[in-house]
Amino acid sequence: MKEKWLTFMLMIVTVPIAGELNFYPFQNDFRVSLGTPAFFLFLLWLRSVSPLVSGLLVGAAVTIFRMGLETTLGPLRDWEAAFQHHYPVFFYYLTYAIVFSAVRMNRHHHRPLLLGVLGVTIEIAATSVELLLRSPAAAPLTALATWKQIALIAFFRSFFVLGFFNLVKLRQSKAAEEQQRKEKEKMLVLISELYEETIQLNKTLHNAENIAQDSYRLYQSLKDNQHLLREDLAQQALRIAGQVHEIKKDNQRIYAGLSGLISHESEYLPLEELAGIVLRSNRKYARSLGKKIGLDLHMDGVFPPCHVYATLSILNNLVANAVEAIKETGSIRIVVKRDHNTVIFSVADNGPGIASKHVEKIFFPGFTTKYDKSGNASTGIGLAYVKQEVERMLGTIQAGPAGGGTGAVFTITLPLDQIAKKVE
Repeated sequence: MKEKWLTFMLMIVTVPIAGELNFYPFQNDFRVSLGTPAFFLFLLWLRSVSPLVSGLLVGAAVTIFRMGLETTLGPLRDWEAAFQHHYPVFFYYLTYAIVFSAVRMNRHHHRPLLLGVLGVTIEIAATSVELLLRSPAAAPLTALATWKQIALIAFFRSFFVLGFFNLVKLRQSKAAEEQQRKEKEKMLVLISELYEETIQLNKTLHNAENIAQDSYRLYQSLKDNQHLLREDLAQQALRIAGQVHEIKKDNQRIYAGLSGLISHESEYLPLEELAGIVLRSNRKYARSLGKKIGLDLHMDGVFPPCHVYATLSILNNLVANAVEAIKETGSIRIVVKRDHNTVIFSVADNGPGIASKHVEKIFFPGFTTKYDKSGNASTGIGLAYVKQEVERMLGTIQAGPAGGGTGAVFTITLPLDQIAKKVE
């Protein structure tokens, strides 16, 4: 609203000033100036303001402005004489606005040729009124050459304004289209991130459900033995199962809400997409730890859709482990390669590497060399879990020094049919 009224005030100031850039085509008081093109442009632009109000105020502003110039700088020092000289211009702009409103010009913005023809007609009508008021002798109005000049001037001024107006509208349209494209890209990124979070969330839901089942089975096994110590252990196991069950239910509620936004319910996704999720999620993880780590992904071969949870469990663990191993800055390279019916995952980093005395121990449950800032040790479960899952799927995992003498590389080899979607 504020912008509209500022533009309206700008019109009232601009049109009188533009009117001083003029010439006199008929050797009388009638002038041709840039005031009309400026007024036409503002009328096209200010669609929410009544053209009649614009015509009244602009006509009055132009008349008063010219009278002021005439009495202060011109030969006419009398206000009454100046008014008699310039009052026809008020009716010029008023007529222009009346005809503009009558033909409903602002409804034809999508038809520029019609808009141009109507603009010429409006200007001829307004010019005729001004000439009638200015010339007691009607000679200029009866001459065919005069009307040709009036029509030619009106043609050039109207179509010049329309050309400029459409250029501005086109520029605005392109700017709006660019803004819309950027907003769409932001929305796609947001949806993509939400989609990735639903996959990760559903993975934790799947794990929590397995833990709950295992804990409850442990509870039942311990409860069968009536020994008091075992009864205490059974109650602890039951509490664990209950807590994990609460996590599972919370995850289910969250996942249900997110999955309503993301229409993708398959447990199998292209391996390229899963590897990309691992890459992006671990970039976020590195940033959250305050580390500057470059992660690079290389895919070699054609892969069928792979199981989401199995693939993310093993690959995400290895990459997250590499992120944690790097102190502050470093790089991680993920390579996924297909060799006939085998898929090979390789995760190499340039961190501190693995001491030779630890190579045989790193896959033992509870073994760790990683400590947080408070000196608390990691659980050491990640690599043990990965090894267990890989062997369950009839695969192998190996660890060793990375090429170049620094860092470590973990290589997993799996039969493709263990994680790939079976073709029916």
